[in-house]
Amino acid sequence: MEAVHVVGGGLAGAEASWQLAQRGVPVVLHEMRPVRSTEAHHTEGLAELVCSNSFRSDDAEGNAVGVLHAEMRRAGSLILACADQNQVPAGGALAVDRIGFSQAVTHALEGHPLVEIRREELCALPPAEWDKVIIATGPLTSPPLADAIRALTGESALAFFDAIAPIVHFDSIDMEKAWFQSRYDKAGPGGSGADYINCPLTEEQYNAFVDALLAGDKVPLKDFEAKTPYFDGCLPIEVMAERGRETLRFGPMKPVGLTNPHAPDVKPYAVIQLRQDNKLGTLYNMVGFQTKLRHGEQARIFRTIPGLEGAEFARLGGLHRNTYLNSPRVLDESLRLKADPRIRFAGQITGCEGYVESAAVGLMAGLFTAAERRGEAPNLPPVTTAHGALLAHITGGHLETEAGRTLSFQPMNVNFGLFPPLAEAPRAEDGKRLRGAQKTLAKKRALAARALADLDRWLDLRPEAA
Repeated sequence: MEAVHVVGGGLAGAEASWQLAQRGVPVVLHEMRPVRSTEAHHTEGLAELVCSNSFRSDDAEGNAVGVLHAEMRRAGSLILACADQNQVPAGGALAVDRIGFSQAVTHALEGHPLVEIRREELCALPPAEWDKVIIATGPLTSPPLADAIRALTGESALAFFDAIAPIVHFDSIDMEKAWFQSRYDKAGPGGSGADYINCPLTEEQYNAFVDALLAGDKVPLKDFEAKTPYFDGCLPIEVMAERGRETLRFGPMKPVGLTNPHAPDVKPYAVIQLRQDNKLGTLYNMVGFQTKLRHGEQARIFRTIPGLEGAEFARLGGLHRNTYLNSPRVLDESLRLKADPRIRFAGQITGCEGYVESAAVGLMAGLFTAAERRGEAPNLPPVTTAHGALLAHITGGHLETEAGRTLSFQPMNVNFGLFPPLAEAPRAEDGKRLRGAQKTLAKKRALAARALADLDRWLDLRPEAA
């Protein structure tokens, strides 16, 4: 059987290689380190963790990333197996000894009879004789390869500071204080004239908010990011606030064209708007609120906004150098490049965020490619699973304009807001409706239970499970 070529030895590439080899498919894994290193890596080990050593929550009942952990274990993930073998104390999180973890992944792949590791840099698109390729080169893809991908897709991969705005779960917004309305009731493409959620601030609240932004603790830039310029269209809100106290009121927080139905005679001094972020309508992003505030500071400050006092964040804001594809436009439902279907992408370059998510996308890319090597169509995971929800986010869970342009596609951690809603809301044992924290916990547990049950049925349908 002809080998599949996997480019990139990070978490996604390592996982994809393992899934292929475990299914009898030969693999050539191309890793450019140590021939060429990056500003972030320090070793030549596969699956080196360049930032945190945490894989985040391991709670498979109440946390979406914990559900993803459980699904990956059931699917035979190398990354989760090596993480479990090298776990260090971290409360309810799965954290690892980063050196031991990388060594375990490296040894497993070096010792597999169907895996060949080549230490070399790929500086152009894969040669035509490679009929099956998985590119998993991550956010620090080498410039020559990034340029080649950009030329092939006709899309611009991002190589500046990617400023990400926070995303809020819709059902955590207090609509007795907030309201739906577009400025001047204007209905844009596909809109109704009530396309934004609006949160009003008084002058006193606005000034306190600006003071909090200016005083808030910010994340320092990493050394390799220091030379990368801001994208002028996505300045962090605290940078805008530094340019003048009224800057935000004439920018993302301008109050014009809006009337608060809860207090129609009181004109808001400033307004924060949230825009629908996914087709399901479960997530809303804070428009223009990209920030480099630390996550704890964001949650504290943003919960002072009327209507967001109880906000649950699917993602908090961030600012970092990144390179990723406009995946909903350039990839098909099984992660193949539409312009060249022999090439699949995996990991952070597809627009997922986080160690575990990157490995999960690598796992899926490996499974899909192995199926094709057997002459079968890829079997996609149900969208109700963590894997399926993540795949749907990457390949098509986004709103589009009438012209077909994808809106608001940015890297995302797995979260319950990506899962399809439950058919029925969970209830107490006596049949009564749940409220507050009890409702939220019951909903998460129901989504988790559905995901794991559907994943088991999906795994049972695979040919190798027969």
